[in-house]
Amino acid sequence: MEIHTDKAPAFPTILTQARRSGNLVFTSGTVPMHPGDKQVVGKNITEQARVSLQNLSRVLEAAGARLQDVVKVTVYLTDMKDYSAMNAVYKEFFKPPMPARSCVGVLELALPQMRIEIEAVAEIAVQS
Repeated sequence: MEIHTDKAPAFPTILTQARRSGNLVFTSGTVPMHPGDKQVVGKNITEQARVSLQNLSRVLEAAGARLQDVVKVTVYLTDMKDYSAMNAVYKEFFKPPMPARSCVGVLELALPQMRIEIEAVAEIAVQS
């Protein structure tokens, strides 16, 4: 099942914001852009990480999940020197028990101004 919300940036037709399969939600990478805007926001990693995580939260909400339901996160950074600052923002959004996480340094992302992209897998509790 494809997930879409107007509360997070939309992508070209070849991508989807997220997919739900059973009780799992797989998000595409969320980026530092506002919904309906094609411009990257944030002048530093702190601002970009915060916007990306807000977008992640909105996509999960559209799927019926929350950040607390996330079991795995992958963070892509264009500069690993941003790791500590990204972690500080990350801890504002995720609380123990923390999801499993990978952080990968990449040469570049879709737009040159992007310093971060975040994707996640969430498990939605089955209603009894």
